[in-house]
Amino acid sequence: IDGSTVVIVSRADAAADLRRPPVKIEAIGSALHNRDSWDQRADLTTMASADAAAMLWSRTDLQPHDVDTIQLYDGFSFITLAWIEALGFCARGEGGSFIEDGSMISLGGRFPLNTSGGQLSAGRLHGFGYLHEACTQLWGDGGDRQVDDAEVAIAAAGGGPLGGCLLLTKS
Repeated sequence: IDGSTVVIVSRADAAADLRRPPVKIEAIGSALHNRDSWDQRADLTTMASADAAAMLWSRTDLQPHDVDTIQLYDGFSFITLAWIEALGFCARGEGGSFIEDGSMISLGGRFPLNTSGGQLSAGRLHGFGYLHEACTQLWGDGGDRQVDDAEVAIAAAGGGPLGGCLLLTKS
């Protein structure tokens, strides 16, 4: 896949006069585990996503119920479920039933998931596609895939031996 995404990080006051309002990084979580392969974890249902999510939520007063859209790594479908559980959108072991009928993660659902189609549809740029889509949703530029009144978004990537997630808000 050929593609690119640009992320410009600056002070909020330096970005005040841009065409689009800046998106605020509310919190970040990351994890890197010492095993060389994601499939060598003692518990494949958690992996690095659990530690990255715990770090993210420890750095903010926001909670999963405050999130309007989730953009989660889908390079391996089960890792998307691991992120959903790790981030607290449902209890551990309940990811399958959480997404089973699609109502929770559809565009009109409580937590619209991968609104641009994710890597399986929009190309494998790892976490940058999710970050771009989260910002697009917060700017209100999603067109036919726009989440109504999106003010809080999560973008997460990886999840095997390493993982990272960002909690983003409208500024």
